[in-house]
Amino acid sequence: MKAAATTPPGDLGALPLDPSWVDEVLLAGAGSEPCLFFDEPVSRDELRRLVLGRQTVLSAAGLRRGGSLALCLAPSLALVANLLAAWRIGAQAALLDHRLTPLETARALARLEPQVVVAAAQPVGSGPARGFYEQQDVVTAHPGRPARSPHAVVQLSSGSTGPSKIIGRTAADLVAELDRYARIEGVPGAGERIVSLASMVHVLGLVGGLLHSLHAGVRLAIPRRPTAEGILATVAAGSEPTTLLGVPFHIELLSWVAEPPRLPQLTGMTTGGELVRAQVHDAFVNRYGVRLGSMYGMTEVGVIATDLFGAHRPELTPAPGIALREVGGELLIAREQSPYLDHGAPAAAGPIRWADGWLHTKDGGTVDPGTGRVRVLGRLDSQISVGGLKVDLTEVEEALTTLPEVAAAVVVFGTSIEAYVVLRPEGTAARVEAQLTERLAAYKRPRLIHVVDRLPRTATGKLVRDRAALSGAGRSLQTPTVQEQSNRKGSTSDVH
Repeated sequence: MKAAATTPPGDLGALPLDPSWVDEVLLAGAGSEPCLFFDEPVSRDELRRLVLGRQTVLSAAGLRRGGSLALCLAPSLALVANLLAAWRIGAQAALLDHRLTPLETARALARLEPQVVVAAAQPVGSGPARGFYEQQDVVTAHPGRPARSPHAVVQLSSGSTGPSKIIGRTAADLVAELDRYARIEGVPGAGERIVSLASMVHVLGLVGGLLHSLHAGVRLAIPRRPTAEGILATVAAGSEPTTLLGVPFHIELLSWVAEPPRLPQLTGMTTGGELVRAQVHDAFVNRYGVRLGSMYGMTEVGVIATDLFGAHRPELTPAPGIALREVGGELLIAREQSPYLDHGAPAAAGPIRWADGWLHTKDGGTVDPGTGRVRVLGRLDSQISVGGLKVDLTEVEEALTTLPEVAAAVVVFGTSIEAYVVLRPEGTAARVEAQLTERLAAYKRPRLIHVVDRLPRTATGKLVRDRAALSGAGRSLQTPTVQEQSNRKGSTSDVH
């Protein structure tokens, strides 16, 4: 951990583009032992050879210390090798999700302006989803510019509630987060194994999966098929104590398995992203008989608070070194510098989201003054006013998802409250509406219930809450509620 001691995380002037941290923090260790598992195990010696080989290729393409690179690769050994090689050169690496469309990728590259782009020789096809791919990379020069900040990694936010933000993190910041992981009880350590279901181009899979595993001597396995059967087969393939790492979507996926195989090596699962519904939590724990831990974090910061044993659910304990407070119902995180790199539009991202050393999470929450534990209550932008009365759309959404007829739901607000709902086979919109009348006051209830085949998700598995995206979500039926029909028939000022 020499890098963390050399420069504090908030100092942007020294360490972040110093390549020595890669060897000291990520690539050190016994050479013959496997550290990564795709289809075949990869030893540290082999990984170091691959990184050196990619470093030669990237240098030949003109990448230098202080340069900029964009990686447009699916999760793969090629992605890992190119990322570590870029950092070992001392360049800034931007990670673009392979699931972006060509237009979205082109727009991202126009915003990022990298000097070098690494992409797959053949794009990922439209077949069944995979946890990783065998990719041959192509390195090309790009009409960009050197890194304009000393951040080591640049990521785009998930965009679940609006346009993606460009977020940068220094090497010192990443090392500090790895130190937090090492100090959190319940995080896998040396000799254990993580089966990661989270994409390594996003913060949970990148730091909590890949970087933590390399740093701590944890064996990291990626399922080839991200199906329930594929995930459980990957768990069964190793004998070490194993923790699953994923998001609530993966918990629901695994909870649908009627009779899971006996997996004595499975010790638990850690989930990030959205809050886990109580019935989903209980279904998983009862089915697998292991702990289900929760982690709260952001792309801007990484891990913020955890409850890896479910001991304080729904409260979380701040991670070591995290300073967190609640102001006006919003959770704020201490951070010396703004993480936002939206060049050309800094005012839209900086002052609103970061000011005076505090990052505004835009998440509602409380901090217990006695224990210091935090309770995350959902997005502040989910709070709206209906006829002068405050409504938290998270509360409406939770009321919907607890109904036995509802498999998934998203609630949004335009001119009125609307719900997009995926029903279970026995469910009907009429029964959903009838049950909501017992659970929610009239002014909180959706005026329209859209029954859809599926709900769109971001690349990180979060449900999308953008009305434009939801309007094309494979709609099979749009049902005005009884209250909405009444409004249309008898009111001169229709609320919709």
